[in-house]
Amino acid sequence: MATGFFWDERCFWHAGGNYAGMLPVGGLVQPLDGGLPESPETKRRLKNLIEVTGLARDLAMRGAEAASREDLLRIHPAHYLDKFKALSDAGGGELGRRTPFGPGGYEIASQSAGLAKAALMAVLQGDLDNAYALSRPPGHHCLPDYPNGFCLLNNIGIAIEAARVAGLAQRFAVLDWDVHHGNGTETVFYDRADVLTLSIHQDRNYPMDTGGFADRGVGAGLGYNLNIPLPPGTGHKGYLAAMERLALPAIRDFAPDVLIIACGYDAAAIDPLGRMLATADTFARMTAQVMALAEQICDGRLVMVHEGGYSETYVPFCGHAVLREMAGSAIAAPDPLAEVFALRQPDAGFDAYCDKVIADMVARL
Repeated sequence: MATGFFWDERCFWHAGGNYAGMLPVGGLVQPLDGGLPESPETKRRLKNLIEVTGLARDLAMRGAEAASREDLLRIHPAHYLDKFKALSDAGGGELGRRTPFGPGGYEIASQSAGLAKAALMAVLQGDLDNAYALSRPPGHHCLPDYPNGFCLLNNIGIAIEAARVAGLAQRFAVLDWDVHHGNGTETVFYDRADVLTLSIHQDRNYPMDTGGFADRGVGAGLGYNLNIPLPPGTGHKGYLAAMERLALPAIRDFAPDVLIIACGYDAAAIDPLGRMLATADTFARMTAQVMALAEQICDGRLVMVHEGGYSETYVPFCGHAVLREMAGSAIAAPDPLAEVFALRQPDAGFDAYCDKVIADMVARL
């Protein structure tokens, strides 16, 4: 068996128009010019890098069918899908907050969800050891009837429900390490006890009104949601500590049939939409952590679904580090910014502050 890499050229075609021109600048300076911050280049360059280094030869490169309307209806109501499809057919527009799309946006989003679904199915069926879905547009912010944060369909939710209906698994854990709170996935499963949702994110980044530690779920889902908000500037040591002391023990106690990672790279040190100091090595180390845990509790079943990450120069190195770890490959893409980012890590005083933040959350569990 092998590590799967699921991708589709059409996902690179998703476009949001001149989103940057809609940002408020007070009428006192020239409006910004440019496209959607969630551009195709971060993902395309990741795929290009694994081909240039030869890592692609250590991966099972695959495509997938788009998610069907039946798949989508398990998460999203018909009125939302109908409105999305109609606007897509009319040339595009915007349904929610920060979710512009162009012609064919509905079909491209369905393709993105289909990659996540296929990756999860392949791992649960025993066809692959683990898998990575290069999904675009991303999905972790999308609520059932309200898209936001560049997310138009909830890719992971759609994949989970398809696997559950197929009888391939009954207990799922979703760990989101995107720099932004995984509010959509949290909302979808907030009252459910069969899906554990965890989000490690920069405190009050996006959305600013969600992601609090006290939000633990409701009804049958009480205790099955865990938010881990970290202070801006948390670096490599802080991320690994949050994983070791909060996320991993919660997943271990839950004992899922499969572990799914909402894999965003916007906690990286030079990401324009985050203020954290993670590095390519941080993501590699976190990947090693979840792989070791998956081996212990769910026969190694692990799926990564690509979310955010907006540095066209650095996301490819972060993704390559993750995929190399997943595949157990000897092929590396040396981080060209490793030395600089090592110098920018928090000093001992701020590391101690981050450690206290994490300790306080541990004490409140």
